[in-house]
Amino acid sequence: MKKVMVFGVFDGVHEGHRWFFREAKSYGDYLIAVLAQDHIVEHLKGHLPRINLAKRFEALKKEVSVDEAVAGDSKIGKWEIVKKHKPDVIALGYDQLRLKESLEAHLNEFGYRPEIKFMNAHEPAKYRSSILNKSEAQNLK
Repeated sequence: MKKVMVFGVFDGVHEGHRWFFREAKSYGDYLIAVLAQDHIVEHLKGHLPRINLAKRFEALKKEVSVDEAVAGDSKIGKWEIVKKHKPDVIALGYDQLRLKESLEAHLNEFGYRPEIKFMNAHEPAKYRSSILNKSEAQNLK
């Protein structure tokens, strides 16, 4: 079985995420979605996710293309989740360049070399969490 791993906040799963999951899964048989923990999101983005980790986890478990949802590492740059699951492919979103740089800097620690693939964007001007969250907030006013 060929395992594929994706990373994200997934703060409200939308069609862009679903596209990402389907494209990522096309590289293997089993898709593991790694959710960034709330304190990691706050550190990286300067704010907490709108939806807490438990609820984001439950939402991902309902996604057809996601075979397993797991919480990411509690510390940035540890990559324990990769070492534990040993995915054959790590599929990154079109906008995850910093994540790619960090992964490449730690590849020698894994004990094997997963293939790293970049996924295409699906209408990024429309299906991007930051845009959708702003639109939703404006609709609530």
